[in-house]
Amino acid sequence: MIIRAVQTADRSAWDALYSAYAQFYEVLQTSEMRATVWTWLTDPAHEVKGLVADNDGTLVGFAHYRAFARPLAAASGLFLDDLFVAEAARGSGAADDLIDAIKVRAAEQGHSVVRWITAADNARARGLYDKVAQSTQWVTYDLTG
Repeated sequence: MIIRAVQTADRSAWDALYSAYAQFYEVLQTSEMRATVWTWLTDPAHEVKGLVADNDGTLVGFAHYRAFARPLAAASGLFLDDLFVAEAARGSGAADDLIDAIKVRAAEQGHSVVRWITAADNARARGLYDKVAQSTQWVTYDLTG
């Protein structure tokens, strides 16, 4: 398993994975929405970065992340926006490897924390997350429109 930055040639495989990710969370997502995210991932100046898990030339997972400021701590962190591994590759270590790669990038860039959220009922992912990180006391809110 190789964890590497997203490359232009990954578009088709990434698109299929990102579509499956949206389906997993039952989020309506169009090809235009995926095209927007792809543009972000392939623009070196954009804040969102992407990694992929490449298993002998087949993409089996991805992670999208970005830096964020932590004013109260006078520090910065990396936020792991999206982490997904294809169903057939779950248990392969791809998710662990992607998280490890994000952790390395955080350390290299001087960030004090890697943070992410997941659905409360995502038991399989939470089993891994509980092994590699600490859950927090914080509750997430969304304010829309």
